[in-house]
Amino acid sequence: MFVDQVKVYVKAGDGGNGVVAFRREKYEPMGGPAGGDGGNGGNIIFEVDEGLNTLMDFRYQRHFKAKRGENGSGKGQHGKNADALIVPVPPGTTVKDADTGELLADLVEHKQQAIIVKGGRGGRGNLKFASARNRAPEIAENGEPGEERNIQLELKLLADVGLVGFPSVGKSTLLSIVSAARPKIADYHFTTLAPNLGVVETEDNRSFVMADLPGLIEGAHEGIGLGHQFLRHVERTRVIVHVVDMSGLEGRDPYDDFVSINEELKQYDERISKRPQIVVANKMDIPQSEENLMKFKEQVGDHVDIYAISAITREGLRPLLFAIADQLDQIPKDQFIEEETTERVVYKYRAEEEPFQITRDPDGAFVLSGEKIEKMFKMTDFNRDEAVRRFSKQMRSLGVDNALRKRGAKEGDTVRLLDFEFEFVE
Repeated sequence: MFVDQVKVYVKAGDGGNGVVAFRREKYEPMGGPAGGDGGNGGNIIFEVDEGLNTLMDFRYQRHFKAKRGENGSGKGQHGKNADALIVPVPPGTTVKDADTGELLADLVEHKQQAIIVKGGRGGRGNLKFASARNRAPEIAENGEPGEERNIQLELKLLADVGLVGFPSVGKSTLLSIVSAARPKIADYHFTTLAPNLGVVETEDNRSFVMADLPGLIEGAHEGIGLGHQFLRHVERTRVIVHVVDMSGLEGRDPYDDFVSINEELKQYDERISKRPQIVVANKMDIPQSEENLMKFKEQVGDHVDIYAISAITREGLRPLLFAIADQLDQIPKDQFIEEETTERVVYKYRAEEEPFQITRDPDGAFVLSGEKIEKMFKMTDFNRDEAVRRFSKQMRSLGVDNALRKRGAKEGDTVRLLDFEFEFVE
C-alpha cells in the first residue's frame, strides 16, 4: 500500500533541571555554590532513508517524543545532554506545520537531515547565578520545555515519466536533449548513480517531469547493482519509457534486453510491469540498427508501439514526446498514489509574538498566556523563595503588572497562568 500523506505529533525533549548545591569539602564547610546545569533535551530529526518508499510506518506510530536532558548535580557537574531522536523518512518527503501550513523541510537526498523540533535548553544551576552581590544564591532554573508541533508529511511523486533500460542505452542523453537537465554522460556503465529529473515541454505547450533512472542489470529485483535504488523510483512514475539500444554495439541482443528489463520489473512488483509503457528504439543513427529494429518488431509483435529515435541526431523525438504527453493525459496524477493535498500555503515570515496576552474568564479572573511568559513560568522552581522573587521581577520587566492594571486588576484579584492561580498584589 502506498501512503503519501499523514499527520503526526512530535515533541522534543525538555531540558534537565539545574540544581542548588554548595561545596562541602573538607576544610571548606561553608564553600560557595556548586550546582551544575541540566543537560539539553533531545531534538527530533527527520533523516532521509532511501530504503523507504512510503509513509506507511507513520500509520502505526503517530507520536514521537525525544528524551529530556539529565538534571545537573553537585560539584558543578553538567547533566548529560539527551540524544536526538532520528526518524527515517523516504526521499521526496516534505514536512509542514499542520496548524500554520509553514514548510519546515523538503527532504530529497539520502541521509539529508532536518531538525523538526528543538530540544529545550538545560536549566542553569546556582553556580551560574553567583555574583559579587549574591555569593551564595539559592536559585536554579528548571529545564526549558522542548518544542512540540503537529506536522503533516507528504510524499511527492518524483516524476511523471521514468526512463528504464540497461546501462548505456542512451537514457541520460535522451533526457539532456529533451529537457534542461544536465546529467553526467559517459561511455561506461552506471554513469548515472542517482535519478536525474528534467522538465520536458512539447511543442503544444504540454509539460511533464521525466526521470533518468540508474540502469538495470539482471538480478536487480534482488538488490544486485543499483536495482533497488532504481526500482523504488519507478514506483512513483505514471508512464515507463523503455529505452532499448538497437545498435547491438554492447554485444547484447535488443530483444533479450527488452525481455530482461520487463522481467526485472515484474519480479520486483508485478503492478509496475503492468504500468503503461512506451518502447523507444534508440541509436538508429548507427547502420546496423535498422536491421535490428525489423527483427525486434517481429519478436515483440504488433501489440507494442515502438518509436525509433536517435538521441544524438534528435531524429524521431517530436512524435515520441507527443506520444508520452498523450499517454499522461489519460492517466490521473493520483492514480498510483493516495489523494494528494492541493494546499500549498507557505509562510515566509512570521512576526514575533507578543510576550504575553491577557484575557478574562467568565468568573472574572485574569488569564495570562503566551509562549514567552509560559516558558519563563515552567523554568521557575517555585519551591525556592529566591526563584519566586526572580520570576516576579521578570513579570514586571515584561510589563505584566502595568498591563493588568490597565485591564482593571485590583488588589486581591485572581490571575491565572496555565493551571496555576496567583493573587494580584499592588
